[in-house]
Amino acid sequence: MYLEYWDLKEKPFENTPDRRFLYPSQNHQDGIQRLLYAIENEKGCAMLSGEYGCGKTILVRSVLASLELSRYEIALINYPYFDRNLFLREVLQQFGEDTEDRPRVELFRRLSQLFYDNVSQGKVNILVIDEAQIIEDPQVFEELRLILNIQLEDRFLINILLVGQPELREKIMLYPQLDQRIAIKWHLHRFDHENTASYVGHRLKVAGAEREIFTQEALYLAHKISNGVPRRINNCLLYTSDA
Repeated sequence: MYLEYWDLKEKPFENTPDRRFLYPSQNHQDGIQRLLYAIENEKGCAMLSGEYGCGKTILVRSVLASLELSRYEIALINYPYFDRNLFLREVLQQFGEDTEDRPRVELFRRLSQLFYDNVSQGKVNILVIDEAQIIEDPQVFEELRLILNIQLEDRFLINILLVGQPELREKIMLYPQLDQRIAIKWHLHRFDHENTASYVGHRLKVAGAEREIFTQEALYLAHKISNGVPRRINNCLLYTSDA
């Protein structure tokens, strides 16, 4: 096994959203701070975009893990491929509500009441929609706009985090009334060569490495082959180290 050969305690290049392996590049740190700002100041809606494999999911998990969970009610949708009625039902279900077979108006009314009830108990409502770029039904974007309209005079009653690939930004622009309600927008970029090397070093350190494993030439090639995308870096080095 290569763990013994390289004196590692665990595998350093697995493509799982383990928060311990989140490399704190400046771009990622800024993204975390902006999402936290949007949540803690109840800005209503924030959007995180990035290429496939750039660390969006692990970043959002890190943000949520840093919250005092007793203060928040969190709903997470990972596959938002619904029409508007199924979407509202899924939101309610993720908040722990029984939706049964209710008409859309009643679903929306129940969602509004849920938000009010949580806020009256000192809770902050958060809805995270991952892979938001796969939303196809235009009416779902309209539902998001209407959900954001559930507010008091001085605060939103729901905070939405939209997370997706770069095409999400283009989709949102087609719905200006929703686009204008997104207070924070942040994009995760690919790593340059320096950050690629630091990323590899960070993951190796978390995995227990106490010595250099990859040469500078190998790191240069890893960056070139992966084009600085973290998941591709993992795949490249996992194959190399396992060989």
